[in-house]
Amino acid sequence: MPPNAAEAPAEITVRDLRAGYGRHSPPALGGLTARVPRGALTALVGPNGSGKSTLLGVLAGVIRPASGTVERRPGAGRPAFVVQRSAASDALPLTVREAVAMGRWARRGPWRPLTRRDRAAVDACLERLGIRELAGRQLGAVSGGQRQRALVAQGLAQESGLLLLDEPAAGLDRPAQDRIRAVLAESTAAGTTVVQATHDLDEALAADHCLLLAGGRLLAEGPPAAVLTPAALDRAWAVPRPQRVTVNEVQAPSVETTSPSMRFGSEPG
Repeated sequence: MPPNAAEAPAEITVRDLRAGYGRHSPPALGGLTARVPRGALTALVGPNGSGKSTLLGVLAGVIRPASGTVERRPGAGRPAFVVQRSAASDALPLTVREAVAMGRWARRGPWRPLTRRDRAAVDACLERLGIRELAGRQLGAVSGGQRQRALVAQGLAQESGLLLLDEPAAGLDRPAQDRIRAVLAESTAAGTTVVQATHDLDEALAADHCLLLAGGRLLAEGPPAAVLTPAALDRAWAVPRPQRVTVNEVQAPSVETTSPSMRFGSEPG
């Protein structure tokens, strides 16, 4: 991780980015300009529908921009994209190990036999996420939290320099959340650039860099403590700030809250 994310060179720079889900739908991103620092963890924060998932999709290359530019550093390889577990089908006839091994396809191509190095990488990712004992289980038969950890392990198995995650810890118990956060911290310490959408204020404040979105536009960018101010959160959610916020509330929370774990709301945006 760079000592100061603001001074780190950019992994990605987007300029006047506009993107959506069809010509007849309003754009989910409307003229967004921002940067993602290299080797740092960037948190994407904003209310439902603010454009977080769309931005991740554009950065991953699965959503084509309508206009604007996306610039990556020279020589950057293919990004790894970890979707929310609700976006992965339960009907896939895959074991946990096979699902994680699919992360090696980016390097070897689909269905090619794994090399010794590939198998070692898969084993290491299973171990890092604490799911090695589940390797032989069907992916659709494990718990939601275990399945989410398998998807994160799949992303890590790609060994990409850019890891994109859409709410990787949403809905998980505290040990699973802590495991994923520790793995992401290890990844940035090793030089990987990590970008994750999150509705968890504590998680966002622990990041190195933050983009606050609302209505498909960038409201603020920079160090999380400077970006996620009560005034900025009020503006993003466009509602008065309550004294306390519960899991089910979507109002902008106060940074000074005493709640040990705070969320803005949990649906993709």
